[in-house]
Amino acid sequence: MMTNLPKLAFRNIFRNLRRSILSAVAIAVSAMSIVMLFGLLDGMEADMANNLKSYYTGQIRIQHADFEKYERYNPLHLGVDWQSIEPILATNSNVRAATPRINFPANMYLGDDTHGVMGVGVDFAREEAFIDFPSLVKEGRIPEQGKNEILMGFALARDMHLGLGDKVTLLSTTATRGSNAITFQIVGIAGFPVASLNANSIWAPIDRVQYFLRMEALTQNILVLLNDGANEKQVAIEIGNEIENKLGTTTDTRSWKELNKMYSLLRIAKTAYYFIAMFFFLLGSTVIINTTMMVIFERMREIGTLSALGMQGSELTRLFLLEGFFISVIGSFVGVLIGFIGTYYMGKVGLDFTDALSGIDMEISSILYPETSVVKAIIIWAYAVVISTLSTFIPSHHASKIQPVEALRYV
Repeated sequence: MMTNLPKLAFRNIFRNLRRSILSAVAIAVSAMSIVMLFGLLDGMEADMANNLKSYYTGQIRIQHADFEKYERYNPLHLGVDWQSIEPILATNSNVRAATPRINFPANMYLGDDTHGVMGVGVDFAREEAFIDFPSLVKEGRIPEQGKNEILMGFALARDMHLGLGDKVTLLSTTATRGSNAITFQIVGIAGFPVASLNANSIWAPIDRVQYFLRMEALTQNILVLLNDGANEKQVAIEIGNEIENKLGTTTDTRSWKELNKMYSLLRIAKTAYYFIAMFFFLLGSTVIINTTMMVIFERMREIGTLSALGMQGSELTRLFLLEGFFISVIGSFVGVLIGFIGTYYMGKVGLDFTDALSGIDMEISSILYPETSVVKAIIIWAYAVVISTLSTFIPSHHASKIQPVEALRYV
């Protein structure tokens, strides 16, 4: 009898096809939702990591040791010497690229109107390893070193009714704690992936920003990219120690994961969603439990007959477990397949969150591309099958306790 249990169980799921489909659909919807949710979370994590390393901190950020302590005062005088640190980075085998940057708040004057902006001074040639500026420029060109030229986010240009060739005057606090103004000409309009960069950022040659802010040869940040496989935290410690030993300067040198709390929160959220996924499957499995209980009461005579013919209680338990298993395999496979295909498609066309993220200062792109993972899809499928199959244990165990004489009384 035991050798025929799989065949018997598979045949039984077609005896009431409507209920079997209902159970399979519940598992399929759960599996599909989890695959898509994890694909979106993976896409968000990868997107945030890429944006943080490209536009904000690099893989390692080097700053003056006291800069963060007084950051709210815009302490530009607390800079680091790029010309002295660059040779140290060049000799480090783990370093792939490095670039100096200066971030500064400024007021932009247009006649009688003013508008707050965030300026970024960069070496556009060195930025090639970090930001693909040519692909971001929607109109015009990239500013040239030594010239009072800027690249402006398209949303800022649109809101201020500015275009190529227009001139704007910036006023900001200098490193000597005075005030200074400079006039730049807009030579490029850029479309950045992060909404906040489009809405309030201007990018200028770093040599002109240093002149404007009276920083001489100092820079506010040095961003570093590493070779594949390098331990970011360990390399950051090594670079910080080497700078202190060779230059006698104490710096704040940390990896990007140590600097960004939002990224850490996103990873914590992903862990929380793993637990939510478990409960989501359990919720879907209640349909199987309910369906199996109904099937048991409808098949009381059959259970009594099988018991009278010598089928043991443990075999009855296995029979209903196998029925639940087959339904779970089919339902979870269909759900994971649909979820995987849907996530793959969305990963190609992208999900536009421009309106949802407007006005939110977050390092996530306006258009997100969910990521597919065959390994995760297989894990979700296996997880759904296990949870759903185990959910039939309670009604299956109940069936094994039914006495033959009692079961045969049912008509």
